[in-house]
Amino acid sequence: MKKLLTLDWDIIAGIAAAVLAIVLHLLHIADVDVLLTIVLVLLAVLLFRDLRREWHDDRVAESMQRVQAGLQDVQQAVHLPEATLIGPRQLRSESRRFTQSACGEMIWFNVCFMMFRTQEVFDLLLRPALENPLVTSIQFISSDTEKELWEQHMRPRIDACPGGEKVAPPQWRQLPQTISFILADIEPRGAATERTTEALLSFWGDPFMSRVVGKQAPRYIFRIHGHSDLVSQFVEIERQHRLSDT
Repeated sequence: MKKLLTLDWDIIAGIAAAVLAIVLHLLHIADVDVLLTIVLVLLAVLLFRDLRREWHDDRVAESMQRVQAGLQDVQQAVHLPEATLIGPRQLRSESRRFTQSACGEMIWFNVCFMMFRTQEVFDLLLRPALENPLVTSIQFISSDTEKELWEQHMRPRIDACPGGEKVAPPQWRQLPQTISFILADIEPRGAATERTTEALLSFWGDPFMSRVVGKQAPRYIFRIHGHSDLVSQFVEIERQHRLSDT
């Protein structure tokens, strides 16, 4: 029944009437006047059908305009958050998701290498970035106090990991223990979405950090979204320290 309702009965009736008129004419049952009458009726039916469809298309176009206007009002009313707080339960999954969706050059600024002293944490945080084919290079800008940890925990694991050649030699600087962030372009999920630069931000000290074996490890981090002004601030911080000599 549903298939029958979807059929275009106007066209079917017109074709049937035309075929019947031709058959009657060939059999010399109907004269020319009858055929002309049938043709005029068919033309009238087709004209009425086109007018009805045009009216329906206009109604659909008006409805679409109202829907688009409503969506624009909703988008203007909804303010997307500039940052999302990530707690201990989502910390690992969100960090992994960030590195797996990153592309281009990744900047790891003032990251504590003590976190990577276990293979588990290395495989969770850094290995996805190394194995991500969209990540072309990884640059660490680190405190010069982290050199020993780099030699002990980081460089051997990076050299043994596929994609380790992406990691450039760290740039050692005198960095204050205030903030740490990972900066990267994020590959969009939808084709219509453009790439945006985002960051994972963590703060030194309680309550955002917890002390582990005399060092600090993130307990809470912030995911800074691409439309936030903080992203440009991080880009400027990274640029200043990269170009500085100390």
